[in-house]
Amino acid sequence: MGQAKLMKYYEDIEIGVTQKFGNYQVTREEVIEYASKYDPQPFHLDDDAAAATHFGRLSASGWHTASMTMRMMVDNLKAHKQASLGSPGLQNLQWKTPVYPGDILRCESETLTKRRSEKRPEMGIMTANVRTYNQDDVMVMSMETTGLIAVRDQ
Repeated sequence: MGQAKLMKYYEDIEIGVTQKFGNYQVTREEVIEYASKYDPQPFHLDDDAAAATHFGRLSASGWHTASMTMRMMVDNLKAHKQASLGSPGLQNLQWKTPVYPGDILRCESETLTKRRSEKRPEMGIMTANVRTYNQDDVMVMSMETTGLIAVRDQ
């Protein structure tokens, strides 16, 4: 009889630990669909228009890159059964290099800090540096996230 994976709480978070996760295939169709709805600039929608820019070809919106990163982060939280309580925000979002159809993205997340909330002692607050890379190990995006996580022992 297999043992169920235990939930990961605030107490289990270690500062300085880096997790590597994700494998997201960027498709042309998704780049165009996302841009059509949220960032309808020509270099996200049209091959010829994109070729005439510094991108050189169709590229994903930076916001799409952030959304793909978020998907990989949530999948990782679920896989590790982290007792996540959401996030109050992020800082220092930077798009480092364009993301193109055909790229395969992955993430690394390094825990920077953690502390108990003074107002809500059932919550821990942690910060992490999240970096997104393409298949060539080129960083395409970075950000510092703040996450809320349940405390096991109150």
